[in-house]
Amino acid sequence: MSAKEGGAIIATRPVSPSEQPARLSGRRVSEAKLGSRGQSATDAAPWICPHGSHAGNGCVACYHAFSQADPALPTWTIAVWFTSERPVPIRVLKDVRRHGDRFALDQPSTPLVYLLSGQSRAATGTEAIAGLVGFLLDNRNIVDAFTVTEIRAVTS
Repeated sequence: MSAKEGGAIIATRPVSPSEQPARLSGRRVSEAKLGSRGQSATDAAPWICPHGSHAGNGCVACYHAFSQADPALPTWTIAVWFTSERPVPIRVLKDVRRHGDRFALDQPSTPLVYLLSGQSRAATGTEAIAGLVGFLLDNRNIVDAFTVTEIRAVTS
């Protein structure tokens, strides 16, 4: 899914307790693989943040809410896989930790594919994911054009 346009959710899977490995027992998991086709409003609804943005498109307001999050909210571990039209410089990959509280930007072995991960407090996994992608939107100096391909948020 592009940061500019909505895309289809190819697969979304809230993990039921019976499917969860012992290490995930008691955790809530939200994950989706995203495609470039349009999607129905019903498919998109669970991924819309309180500010009206699809989590895969990001939400700068959700990102800014991280800094003022209620300590009583659950802590989410978030992962966002995305592609970029241009390589992200190694220096930028290392500098992300200074820009984002508890964030890391890594490049798996595939060229132009990146993994942005981190932890934040949010009411839902959708808000947590929207905020992490919102970090990229708010910091266009890191990556100016990107397409989100997969999202995941886990909390206990």
